[in-house]
Amino acid sequence: MRGQERLSKLIGPVVNGLGYELVAVEYDSRQKILRVYIDHEAGITLDDCSKVSHQLSGFLDVEDPIPGNYQLEISSPGMDRPLREPDHFERFKGCTVRLQLTHPLENRRKFKARLLGMDGDDVVLQDGETILHIPFESIDKARLVPDFDI
Repeated sequence: MRGQERLSKLIGPVVNGLGYELVAVEYDSRQKILRVYIDHEAGITLDDCSKVSHQLSGFLDVEDPIPGNYQLEISSPGMDRPLREPDHFERFKGCTVRLQLTHPLENRRKFKARLLGMDGDDVVLQDGETILHIPFESIDKARLVPDFDI
């Protein structure tokens, strides 16, 4: 299990127990920063971040999953939220997403298209008139593309 997956499995129950969704965990070993991205259907406030930070600080001090000192940062995933789980692709149907694949599909590794949801183990995108079925396991990175149209 990769380090970030291990951290997510450790941190997830604490975040979920506080009523938030754990979106992502990132550890920057050069800068010694552990970033935890949380979300809630009502949005995330500074008080939410403080609450999670307080709970996680004590928990991580006891569990000690990262050797040495590091800085803990809690934040919302932002408007360009990462999509990491199959249910994320269902929840954000109709939004524009940017995907990067581990291996080329139809000679492309990068896609920016409208998300139609999931079909079995495939993420379904509409790229112009073309409907694409992309295997979930082939996605390296996926993010929402903010829509600034008013």
